[in-house]
Amino acid sequence: MRRRLVFILPVLVLIALIGFFWRGLYLNPTLVTSPLIGKPVPDFSLPRLHDPKATFDQNRLKGRVSLVNVWATWCFACREEQQMLLNLAKQNVVPIYGLDYKDDRQSALRWLAERGNPYTAIAFDSTGNVAINWGVYGAPETFLIDQHGIIRYKYIGPITTEVIQRELLPRIHALRREGT
Repeated sequence: MRRRLVFILPVLVLIALIGFFWRGLYLNPTLVTSPLIGKPVPDFSLPRLHDPKATFDQNRLKGRVSLVNVWATWCFACREEQQMLLNLAKQNVVPIYGLDYKDDRQSALRWLAERGNPYTAIAFDSTGNVAINWGVYGAPETFLIDQHGIIRYKYIGPITTEVIQRELLPRIHALRREGT
């Protein structure tokens, strides 16, 4: 009896682990909820990427609906989404602010010069401390901020045409209607 239990117990544990990992294969990593949804943007003050003497803080995100996109030059997925952000910026639907995350300033400036700059302004978070306060797991991540500086939505992963059409634009238009 005891021998049988010694054999069955590891098999049951293995089956449970296989089931757990199998379920994980079908989870959508972009649906990670943020405890900051519905709360004000965390207080912060960072130097601007293009002008280190000027600052960028949470007050810049009040007054109109906006997006904050967390990106970095070392982020491969950020390269994928760059063209989508440029297209969205050309539509002039919403200001897009950047949060350059754990990056090198010169690399970031060169990257934007080569690939284009969709951002209204960019905060430079060289240490990543501000991003941590925002609950950032990695780049890219995009936050939708309402007119009052409240975080209303968070998207994890590269922005695509589908994400813009299905997730961002409907929420942006709804927030604008709320604010009028």
